Amino acid sequence: MIGMAAVLVAWIISETKESYKDNFVANNSSMLSTIFGLMMLYSIFINAGDLSIVLLVGSVISLLVLLVGFFLQNNEIISSSRGYFIPIFLIFILRTFIYEPYQIPSGSMMPGLKVGDFLLVDKNSYGYKINRIGNPLSSQSDPQYGDVVVFVPQHNPVPYVKRLIGMPGDKIRIINKQVYVNDKPIKKTFYKTKEEQITKRYRDLSGKITSKESNVLVDYYYEEHGNRKFLTRNIRGENIQYPSEWTVPSGNYFVMGDNRDNSNDSTKDVGFVPRENFFGEASYLFMTWECWTCLPYFSRVGTIN
Repeated sequence: MIGMAAVLVAWIISETKESYKDNFVANNSSMLSTIFGLMMLYSIFINAGDLSIVLLVGSVISLLVLLVGFFLQNNEIISSSRGYFIPIFLIFILRTFIYEPYQIPSGSMMPGLKVGDFLLVDKNSYGYKINRIGNPLSSQSDPQYGDVVVFVPQHNPVPYVKRLIGMPGDKIRIINKQVYVNDKPIKKTFYKTKEEQITKRYRDLSGKITSKESNVLVDYYYEEHGNRKFLTRNIRGENIQYPSEWTVPSGNYFVMGDNRDNSNDSTKDVGFVPRENFFGEASYLFMTWECWTCLPYFSRVGTIN
């Protein structure tokens, strides 16, 4: 925030520096803009790309600069600051109150969502927020069974996307990879078995991590939870340490990845997710871009189940 303010202040000075030829700040405004611009980029990076607050502050500052331009009757400042304010403010409104883009970083939601999928997160689903964590400004509705939710886990500032399985007060049990909610099994219909190659990583006694390719049998099932029907992926022989059981605390939710044996979710480190940590529902897949050297493609575009 300080970086953005400093960039704009330095820019104002540079626009009016004919009046301050002997001023050190004016004469070095370009260098100061670069330094503070880098500070701004760093602040965005450490906040895991949450731009809503940055865009809000940018909108306010650019508006103030516009007002200063009117006060100084400087047409160049007015014209340039208007060019900053309008797009920054429109992007702020779009990202904060309508849709925010999100890229899938892992395979935890396979087979439905894959690494490199770009989603639109509906920011109106669970109430409007300016930042990602906190109580909504207005409450629309709570997350529902089967929703594909986007949230910030308590142990990590990076957003996750998972399937909502349990609501406050629910008892969740997993026995032989069958999920039960309040002692009722989630409806599960076998789809197919497929042989796939996966990479397994092992840590030896010296602490060195090695990778090994192996062929495994993968079972795919259609599951129905709430109003959603979706595919899940189970690797035979993986995670056979179940049964496990959890009771969801008040104000919290239980989430799982559709790729049941390869997902860091409520069954592992993520734990329960507080209501205020949800910031939207993944509603639409608009592009897939698997790697920087690949071309994006649009064959999987559509709504998310």
